[in-house]
Amino acid sequence: MANLQVSGIIEKMTGKDKDFRYMATSDLLNELNKESFKLDTDLEMRLSSIILKQLDDVAGDVSGLAVKCLAPLVKKVGEERIVEMTNKLCEKLLHGKDQHRDTASIALRTVVAQVAPSLAPSILVTLTPQMIGGISGEGLSSGIKCECLEIMCDVVQKYGSLMADDHNKLLNALLLQLGCNQATVRKKTVTCIASLASSLSDDLLAKATVQVVKNLSNKNAKSEITRTNIQMIGALSRSVGYRFGTHLGNTVPVLIKYCTSASENDEELREYSLQALESFLLRCPRDISPYCDEILNLTLEYISYDPNFTDNMEEDTDDETLEDEEDDESANEYTDDEDASWKVRRAAAKCLAGLIVSRSEMISKVYQEACPKLIDRFKEREENVKMDVFNTFIDLLRQTGNVTKGQTDTDESSAKWLLKQEVSKIVKSINRQLREKSVKTKVGAFSVLRELVVVLPDCLADHIGSLVPGIERALNDKSSTSNLKIEALVFTKLVLASHAPPVFHPYIKALSSPVLAAVGERYYKVTAEALRVCGELVRVVRPSTQGMGFDFKPFVHPIYNAIMSRLTNQDQDQEVKECAITCMGLVISTFGDQLGAELPSCLPVLVDRMGNEITRLTAVKAFAVIATSPLHIDLSCVLDHLIAELTGFLRKANRVLRQATLITMNTLVTAYGDKIDSDAYEVIVVELSSLICVSDLHMTALALELCCTLMTGKSCSENISLAVRNKVLPQALTLVKSPLLQGQALLALQGFFEALVYHANTSFYTLLDSLLSCAKPSPQSGGVPKQALYSIAQCVAVLCLAAGDKNCSSTVKMLIEILKDDSGTNSAKQHLALLSLGEIGRRKDLSAHAGIETIVIESFQSPFEEIKSAASYALGNIAVGNLSNYLPFILNQIDNQQKKQYILLHSLKEVIVRQSVDKADFQNSSVEKILALLFNHCESEEEGVRNVVAECLGKMALIEPEKLVPALKVRTTSPAAFTRATVVTAVKYSVVERPEKLDEIIFPEISSFLMLIKDGDRHVRRAAVSALSTFAHYKPNLIKGLLSELLPLLYDQTVIKKELIRTVDLGPFKHVVDDGLELRKAAFECVFTLLDSCLDQLNPSSFIIPFLKSGLEDHYDLKMICHLILSLLADKCPSAVLAVLDSLVEPLQKTINFKPKQDAVKQEHDRNEDMIRSALRAISSLDRISGVDYSHKFKSLMAEMKRSESLWGKYQTIRNE
Repeated sequence: MANLQVSGIIEKMTGKDKDFRYMATSDLLNELNKESFKLDTDLEMRLSSIILKQLDDVAGDVSGLAVKCLAPLVKKVGEERIVEMTNKLCEKLLHGKDQHRDTASIALRTVVAQVAPSLAPSILVTLTPQMIGGISGEGLSSGIKCECLEIMCDVVQKYGSLMADDHNKLLNALLLQLGCNQATVRKKTVTCIASLASSLSDDLLAKATVQVVKNLSNKNAKSEITRTNIQMIGALSRSVGYRFGTHLGNTVPVLIKYCTSASENDEELREYSLQALESFLLRCPRDISPYCDEILNLTLEYISYDPNFTDNMEEDTDDETLEDEEDDESANEYTDDEDASWKVRRAAAKCLAGLIVSRSEMISKVYQEACPKLIDRFKEREENVKMDVFNTFIDLLRQTGNVTKGQTDTDESSAKWLLKQEVSKIVKSINRQLREKSVKTKVGAFSVLRELVVVLPDCLADHIGSLVPGIERALNDKSSTSNLKIEALVFTKLVLASHAPPVFHPYIKALSSPVLAAVGERYYKVTAEALRVCGELVRVVRPSTQGMGFDFKPFVHPIYNAIMSRLTNQDQDQEVKECAITCMGLVISTFGDQLGAELPSCLPVLVDRMGNEITRLTAVKAFAVIATSPLHIDLSCVLDHLIAELTGFLRKANRVLRQATLITMNTLVTAYGDKIDSDAYEVIVVELSSLICVSDLHMTALALELCCTLMTGKSCSENISLAVRNKVLPQALTLVKSPLLQGQALLALQGFFEALVYHANTSFYTLLDSLLSCAKPSPQSGGVPKQALYSIAQCVAVLCLAAGDKNCSSTVKMLIEILKDDSGTNSAKQHLALLSLGEIGRRKDLSAHAGIETIVIESFQSPFEEIKSAASYALGNIAVGNLSNYLPFILNQIDNQQKKQYILLHSLKEVIVRQSVDKADFQNSSVEKILALLFNHCESEEEGVRNVVAECLGKMALIEPEKLVPALKVRTTSPAAFTRATVVTAVKYSVVERPEKLDEIIFPEISSFLMLIKDGDRHVRRAAVSALSTFAHYKPNLIKGLLSELLPLLYDQTVIKKELIRTVDLGPFKHVVDDGLELRKAAFECVFTLLDSCLDQLNPSSFIIPFLKSGLEDHYDLKMICHLILSLLADKCPSAVLAVLDSLVEPLQKTINFKPKQDAVKQEHDRNEDMIRSALRAISSLDRISGVDYSHKFKSLMAEMKRSESLWGKYQTIRNE
């Protein structure tokens, strides 16, 4: 039936009436697009023939429809028909009539785009030779050549790798066309060669480059041919990325020469040369290194290249009276439509930006040489170029922020310090731009200022006065656009937030009126931003309730009225509503004592906003701000309603709302507890009990803190205490048994038990029994987890101290009795008794209980490891409570009890770690004895002992740095590898986040420890890598000077060492063991840390290839780390990644396509799924890089992922995380 219908359509398509032919062709297109439509051989031939005939139809709309029919037809006909159609279309294109050429070209491109990949080789065999003939054929018109070049461009982009046999012939034909006289042919040839280049072999790529360089060496060539060849070099490097690096030696000098020696009128030649150099900087960062200084000088020369214009307005004046004159001058500025020098300046600015983003190690040099020139070029007369200059300067500021993360700005060689010296010049130059008429210029100027404040938060303190007029003009000027107002407001908010309030006090009047006017703007984004600025303005106007000599009162009511008008207006955007609520919360909190008459009308509006689902979260947070105000705002008019609303929110499913509600309630009960009805408290307690659960520890901590606040408040009644004991206590006792309990939730739970004894009149012994009984193993769940016993012990200790000395003493006696009774068992009771004694002993001196240490040490005899560990913990913590009494005992035991040394060393570690945190000193005699003992155990055969010794030495270094650093340094040259490894590990343990006296003592000696990264023993190397990683994380400034030496050694540790791989014969099978795996893992983790903290000292390009690439193909654990590194690099150094992207695609592709063996266990499948997700996260980061489309391999990877439903689903989930 369908075939009969098509036969009818075909008959109409051959009719004489063009309308009939059009309708018939349209019907055919509809039929072909149906999935159910099938063709037999006869119909295939007829349809192919008629559609090809229709392409030549005199009616253009009919031939256009025929081309559209080709797309579905190609998918439904066989190989033979497609080849036949391709041949006929080639014939039409090359030898047909001129008027049919365009249609034949579009038809051929349609066939290439729609043909199934499996049939592509067949059509390439016939298509490629004919297209090569069309490109290089003698006597053919330039139009035919252009069409053939466009078709070949599509072909090589899609199937370049399938036509390797034709690459040489095609390349020869294309290279010849670079010398063609027609500009359009040359332009399309450049595009075609660039598309082909990504699939060329290295030899053919070299051939192409050599030929282009040879063309450039021809001094007799026409200037337009030379320009084309320079464009060709830039296009090649953009296409092949890092692969072009090997040819830079031939090309860079040629480009620089052309740039400097070109005639004055040849601006395009300079532009193309600079564009090519920019491409090299971004895509070949490793190989371009030797030329960076030369390129920097070149860009600085040409960024101000303007031979047709002499600027006589160079006087350094910033007088406001010049404003009108400058406006007139900018209106009558020199213009010349034929002047193309602006293209050179724009290319130079972009090239400099490429150097800045790709060479983080040159940032200081850029500041010294380029920064003054860039600031000077803010005066650029061509607006588009000026925007590029601004963007280049913003890139410089962002790169400064990236590479100086965590650094101070006191070091005179640091980028931040150098930037600080330029601030006054920047502000002076920007102020001139803010007086320009152009809105675009002013937006760009504010963008520069905004980025400056982000990088140097307090740098504008001395310049606020000069910037305020610019802000006023931007907000008040009738010609200002919304975009300009938003930029000005964002900058104002940032500058208010990052500087001390007194800096702004002389300018509050000038700033407040335009900002408050902006609050009334119609465009919601301007209004929202203005409200955010108001929030900062409130903080600045009255930074504290104690007077600061500034009269804030005149500003209170204007600010209040502006915000109130927005708060009461319901018909506005959600963002504006939220900003108005937040801002009003700040106003009431800061100016509440001046708004007594207004509060009764304002507070009910805020409470009303809590009834709206969209604004309730913001309103809840606003009341938290109001409640914490030192002004003790009178909330009596809304307090009961407010508490009732908040109590209701505790039942809501929205987790964020519940958390905010708990925080707000806590602040309200703390400030207004005596004014809240006790019945309301009882309802709150009931609601709180349902929020305490181990599945949400953050919520649990907030709920317990609110409970404590309720119990410790003045209005705590017996009813409330009873409600807490009945409702919350059972939940707390369940919680304490969880192995997941930690951090803030554990501290809150301890505070809860303390409050129960202190304030809620709860029986101490009842509570103690309840806690101790938590440690009893239940028949259903089995034993209590070890971590839960630690939590119970801490709660017991807090409870005892809260209950007073008498109760505490009786509890300690009871615990000692438990130890005596159960000494031979592995009961949770004995385990808990030891931990509880340790926790109590750490907080209170237990020397009154004679012989407690001997009773604890008897547990060392236990056959159970858990009991031994708990005894060691108890002994160490009891010693902390009274060092002079118990430390000598521990040291003596270590000397005399050889078999118990490891456990006793753990006790000593507890003492030393606590002392290093509490900054307590040991007696000199004890120090000497401890050090002698620790150094004696450096060479222990047991790794566990060595680790404990290293931690003890590291923490001792924090207490006694003068003694420890020289002693550790001496041992770095010890012949014993274990000793060398132990002292390096000790140095790692001595590095902590807070500043320490140790830092200045160890700084000159760090290299002695970290240079052990080239030690002959792998254990020592791994210890050194781990220490370097710790320094990079906590104290990057201490190691920056050493990184030039350390990085090559570190990178070497990421390489697979064959000598560390051994085969273990296990009888029925052999097992391969890689002893270097842990070292490689540590090295990659170290690189990840260094990239985050010391980016300005690294050249990412030298690491990515070959080290990161090999890591992406290494063991499962290493791949996961390398994926993280790749994501970080994609974010921070996109140009370095882009340069080598093609070579990174293959390992990622293998990872996401890997399938475990059929007999693999579930654990292997889960691990593989994790690895795939990890790789997809890295791919997602790569996909966000600007310019990633240049990589054909990456594009084909994304296309392949789209074809896989499961992979694409996972990828989309990750993108939306």
